[in-house]
Amino acid sequence: MLTPKKSLGQNFLIDKNIINKIIKTISIKNENILEIGPGTGNLTKKILEIGPKSFFAIEKDKELFLSLKKNFYNFRRFDLINKDILKVNLEKILKKETIIFGNLPYNISTKILTNLIRFKIWPPKYKKLVLMFQKEVADRIKSDFNLSSYGRLSILTGFRLIIKDHFNVSRNSFFPVPKVDSTVIVLEPFKNKDNKNYQNLKKLEKLTRIFFNNRRKMINKASKNIILNSKSTLQNLNICSKVRPGEISREKYYQLIKYVT
Repeated sequence: MLTPKKSLGQNFLIDKNIINKIIKTISIKNENILEIGPGTGNLTKKILEIGPKSFFAIEKDKELFLSLKKNFYNFRRFDLINKDILKVNLEKILKKETIIFGNLPYNISTKILTNLIRFKIWPPKYKKLVLMFQKEVADRIKSDFNLSSYGRLSILTGFRLIIKDHFNVSRNSFFPVPKVDSTVIVLEPFKNKDNKNYQNLKKLEKLTRIFFNNRRKMINKASKNIILNSKSTLQNLNICSKVRPGEISREKYYQLIKYVT
């Protein structure tokens, strides 16, 4: 029996109802699929049974990798590699119009999402993301301004991705049972190339990093160091210089990008 490794943040999804619910979020038949961290292969098996056009999975754990290779050797369209997802250049290896699934390890989930947002070529090769996060992280991704959970993750995600669906998953759906609940989020990339380009994303990362490093302070001082003609720019965009970073909507942040020095 395979033993989950705490060091890798392994919590295997075992609830068949949740697996079926994930499968039903999007059409899989004759699609290109990538699965991040297939683990014991419970979701993998369901995807393969539907009949994807191609199926590529990345599993870091050597023991799980060998088990998956043994269990699914007879599926000719199933390719599996034993690598750390954070060391894989997904932008390079993805096929066009790929759907990405992943029950993401809690300890690296935000890093994986950020890497997917940071693709240099936009729109990206993936067309849907169906990802499982710790509920607290999912709340940060979905959050709107003026909420305590609102911050850089919500702003950066919303710049390039749109949330199409989401649902919560009980901690009892996993083995071993984690201390927290989870949330599945279905994301789709914006197709607009114009203001979603990589340089604008880097400016947005810089702006939000400086602002949210002092999230409890008013933006008037921080804005002088990063926004061109900050006083008049903020006035023209109807942003009060005395607000705090969490009180500025995503849309206003996206408007500020063109004035970042």
